[in-house]
Amino acid sequence: MSGLFITFEGGDGSGKSTQIALLAARLRELGHEVRTFREPGGVVPGDAGERIREIVLDPIHEGLGVRAELLLYEASRAQLVETHYRPALAEGVIVLCDRYADSSVAYQGYGRAVLPVDEVRELNRIATGGLAPDLTLLLDVDAVSGLEQATAEGADRLEAAGHDFHERVREGYLEMAAAEPDRIKVVPRAPVDEVAAVVWAYVEPLLVRPGRV
Repeated sequence: MSGLFITFEGGDGSGKSTQIALLAARLRELGHEVRTFREPGGVVPGDAGERIREIVLDPIHEGLGVRAELLLYEASRAQLVETHYRPALAEGVIVLCDRYADSSVAYQGYGRAVLPVDEVRELNRIATGGLAPDLTLLLDVDAVSGLEQATAEGADRLEAAGHDFHERVREGYLEMAAAEPDRIKVVPRAPVDEVAAVVWAYVEPLLVRPGRV
């Protein structure tokens, strides 16, 4: 049995963590083994991925260069791919990931507007070894309302980058979705249960694909 790799993308405050939790619960109720991850990050407190997360999101590091920022994200991603994603998929597990390579293209490519997008994509390829999601769900939200929700209790380093930055991130995501409509499905902002229904409509057909039955 082959695994299934589903990633969730979107701007800050788009509701990714909520939808991942709902989808994971529904899949487990149906008897599927599911593992959830977030990027950047690790699996246990204090591991390398979590330390990288602290560096890239802590406002104290506001002087961090764009290329250094990108390479930190890629280091975390490479570790997760090698030690968690690929082994889980080989076991037939459904892997749900809160952000993946598309986030780097959107944030460090389109958002920062310093590095060529193709350079970001090449570093993604190196870090992931070419591992691509079976499905990417783009939870679309306008930058203003998304940031208001995300920063209600304070902003991290990326959330504090300004509205123009986050508008470029959103535009980048939508451009990627237009270029890869078979993989990236745009899910418009709506009440939680309505979004969950749309997410399920995209996920359910993949559960009976050849190799998963």
